[in-house]
Amino acid sequence: MKFDFLRVFVLFGLFFSGLGFSQNYELGEVTIEELQEVKYSNDPNAEAVVLFENGKTYFQYNMNSGFNIITEVEKKIKIYSKEGLDWANKTVKYYTVGQNEERVSFSKAITYNLENGKIEKTKLRNDGEFDEKINKYWSQKKIVMPNVKVGSIIEYKYIIKSPNYSTFPIWNFQYSIPVKYSSFKTYIPEYFLYNNQFKGELVPVADSDMKMKTFTGRYTKDNRRSGGSNFERESYEVEYKEYFASYFLSNVPALKDEKYVNNIENYVSAIYHELSSVNLPYEAIVNYSSDWESVAKTIMNYEGFGNELSRNDYYKKEIDELLTGIVDQEEKIILIFEYVKNRMNWNNGYGYLCDNGVRKAYVDKVGNVAEINLMLTSILRYAGVEANPILVSTRSNGVPIFPSRSAFNYVITGVELQDNLVLFDATNKYSLPNVLPIRDLNWFGRLIRDNRSSTLVDLMPKMKSIKSIMLLCDINANGDIKGKVRKQISDYNAFVYRDKYFNVDKESYIDKLNDDFDEINISEYKIDNVENLSQKIVETFSFVDNKNVENIGGKLYFSPMMFFKLKENPFKLETRKYPIDFNFPFKDSYVFTINIPEGYVVEYLPEAANIILDNNYGGFNYVISEKQGKIQLAVNYEINTSIIPASNYEFLKSFFKMMIEKQAEKIILIKE
Repeated sequence: MKFDFLRVFVLFGLFFSGLGFSQNYELGEVTIEELQEVKYSNDPNAEAVVLFENGKTYFQYNMNSGFNIITEVEKKIKIYSKEGLDWANKTVKYYTVGQNEERVSFSKAITYNLENGKIEKTKLRNDGEFDEKINKYWSQKKIVMPNVKVGSIIEYKYIIKSPNYSTFPIWNFQYSIPVKYSSFKTYIPEYFLYNNQFKGELVPVADSDMKMKTFTGRYTKDNRRSGGSNFERESYEVEYKEYFASYFLSNVPALKDEKYVNNIENYVSAIYHELSSVNLPYEAIVNYSSDWESVAKTIMNYEGFGNELSRNDYYKKEIDELLTGIVDQEEKIILIFEYVKNRMNWNNGYGYLCDNGVRKAYVDKVGNVAEINLMLTSILRYAGVEANPILVSTRSNGVPIFPSRSAFNYVITGVELQDNLVLFDATNKYSLPNVLPIRDLNWFGRLIRDNRSSTLVDLMPKMKSIKSIMLLCDINANGDIKGKVRKQISDYNAFVYRDKYFNVDKESYIDKLNDDFDEINISEYKIDNVENLSQKIVETFSFVDNKNVENIGGKLYFSPMMFFKLKENPFKLETRKYPIDFNFPFKDSYVFTINIPEGYVVEYLPEAANIILDNNYGGFNYVISEKQGKIQLAVNYEINTSIIPASNYEFLKSFFKMMIEKQAEKIILIKE
């Protein structure tokens, strides 16, 4: 483990100089001064602050079941605004199957308020605690703290007891609200070897130690005597080394979200532990997944994965009928994909293991992601197509750090076709080959072949999604604009539209357009090809706009981009430590023809512009001209890659600033 000692020194300085009014990191201690505080001095806009969070994970030996891993967490939070009230709720997810079943319990859950100058305590009752089933494998326990209001302080403790020591808890030092103090301690017997790794910008202060411990076991002794055996239970003691480690950070700033972030949780400062091996007394050493190849093989051998993938008896009749007379392989692939996509309904269940099995899902026409996409993979293989499952960690699950079975929470299908890998996800009705739901677009997945070998798969789209807008309009002397718009969108642009607005009624969508376009008046709205997924979506409408032309001293001022111009820079932070994620490459193209009023001429026309991002990440091209009373504008704005590194943030922010300024420039018309 490596540490930056300069940073450690600075953090010690922060710790001793800036702890603020609360230095007692124990539950049950709340002061009037804490309750009176109306804002956090280090971040006056914070909706809440974690006053402290202490965690420890240790091992406990049970004579019947062996070692269990126990995690205890104590947390205290101050609420500053209505937006911060959600921090008074806490949810803990836990595993519920077989011998690896976990247990979660909450205690010491109290809300503190200041009433008439006195501290009022409200304890959590049973009706504020909920146990909810997520799926076959997982449940969650949730508490909703009582009597919470702006100014409240809440605190609670929870314990997770797990026999599954292969899953070590992740400790987050950072949230979207500031943290005054966070500490995490681990007590690990010598029998368990974990690799640990820090994530995020901040590195905690660390310390370590070792001491000797003992645990008591029992065994059955057979005392053979004449006339039979006499079995006796005897105890033994084992001495072992316990390795202690502690980590803490103080005055941790809130992790600020911004537009074009994949999942802000990917950049939280945290510590991970991944089990490498177990070497218990008198037992053979067990090595756990040390690389992604091993992880893939382990998952393939699971009953809810590999076995389900091999089943094919439940669909043979229908698929044989579907493919009758079809010889072309690509046609087979599309027919099967559409068949599964249209037959099956996703129940919003995640995971790479089946809940109820592919056969039942097929009969019921509903299933989780594993049941639907393993079914798709199986049917494709049955039809002679080289198809394989691809393990994915969705955007909400974060970017995998360690080779681990828990790193993935989703599975899609990959078809190797003519040296190309085509990606499929049948959980979404509007998805297409290589056009996956946005949740899937999370860096890399891992394809597992039938022979248990695996390979890394880039999930990020490479093709540009096109948006093309043509506008023809007339401006009259009163400054009113009347015209028509024709818009075409394809690939991911079309997918996003269908996924978001397919079931939205026409009137509501037109109202949204009116709002987006500065309250213009839209009429004659028409949209084509929404249901035809292979075609571009085409929108047309007429409009009247009486807000985007200013008459000042008899001169008419207007931006030729009108209501399509960008209004503000989406990048507001001074610096940024995480990549800029646009989801997919795209190109927006605008071609406008503007007829100026009779009797008017152009006094000023903006100059052409061509702005290029470094490394050819994108560009903005603006060309404008006027001839015989017509203004012609051609604008292209494109981003050529899904993800731009954080090192280019300053240039990207400047790029958007220049682009917005150019779009805001105005044409000036004067009377002849």
